[in-house]
Amino acid sequence: MMMKLKTFFLLLSASFLTAQAASAQTISKEEMMYLTSAWKGERFADGRPKLPDDILERAKKIYIDDAWTVLKNEGYFNQYEGNWKLVNDVTMTGRAVTAMYLPSRPDVEKNIKDRGAKQGRTGNTNSWPIDVLVKGDLYVADAFGKISGGGIMGSTLANSIFAKSGNGVVFDGAARDLQEIRKIQGFNALVRDFHPSFTEEMLLMGLNTPIRIGNAIVLPGDLVIATIEGVLFVPAHLAEQVISTAEFVVRKDQFGFEMVRTGKYTTGQIDSQWSDDIKTEFLRWLEKHPELGKMTRAELDKVMSKRTW
Repeated sequence: MMMKLKTFFLLLSASFLTAQAASAQTISKEEMMYLTSAWKGERFADGRPKLPDDILERAKKIYIDDAWTVLKNEGYFNQYEGNWKLVNDVTMTGRAVTAMYLPSRPDVEKNIKDRGAKQGRTGNTNSWPIDVLVKGDLYVADAFGKISGGGIMGSTLANSIFAKSGNGVVFDGAARDLQEIRKIQGFNALVRDFHPSFTEEMLLMGLNTPIRIGNAIVLPGDLVIATIEGVLFVPAHLAEQVISTAEFVVRKDQFGFEMVRTGKYTTGQIDSQWSDDIKTEFLRWLEKHPELGKMTRAELDKVMSKRTW
């Protein structure tokens, strides 16, 4: 009897925690896993895909146009957004933590803040996404492009974001305190603009939910690659393929430049399907350039078989 009661209370507690999490502006774990079902790797407790740290590091060394091409060839046409203002030109990569803001309305704002207070949340709703950040995360917010009154981050929150995630932000909206934010070594922010105003008439309506950033769709756990050129949101299940292919393109280009300069091969030979001789030459060349990583013949054959670039 005691065992049954204990099991009952454990199940009740689990149900309560699940309901509480689902009511905190988030989607349920089940919904998160359903929407990202193509991802077969490790996940966070809430179901968000947990890309390995080495993927995040490797992504910093590839070119965004190569990665974009891989996604396009896989049928993912809505993963890039440009036209940003930056704090600096440092490339950021991370796992997306998403937030969706809407124009505020008094009754909805009161209910959300009341519920948040009962759950132990403090401050304005623009601080709530920061509370869930961990190392390797990258905070991505749909702030509906608001500039005046749309600064959902200032220098205090920027310091908190960097301390928790080791990363910066991508905001379809504004930030403030640019001169102070620039002093945070290693921090970067891609925003629509900077404005001295504080957050006004804005409310957090979604936390770790699917969002839209300009013309791109972003899911929690996506690999975010933010560069001076723009931002690419790579679905977690395609991250390894995208990075591996983009890494090969970098190697292929450097190999090709050298072969063409020395006259060993022509541009036409380098820019078409490779013969066995060229593949063998490439692998020998790669052994002399360990800084570019390793590659087996099987890996080379696989990436060349899908070549559309």
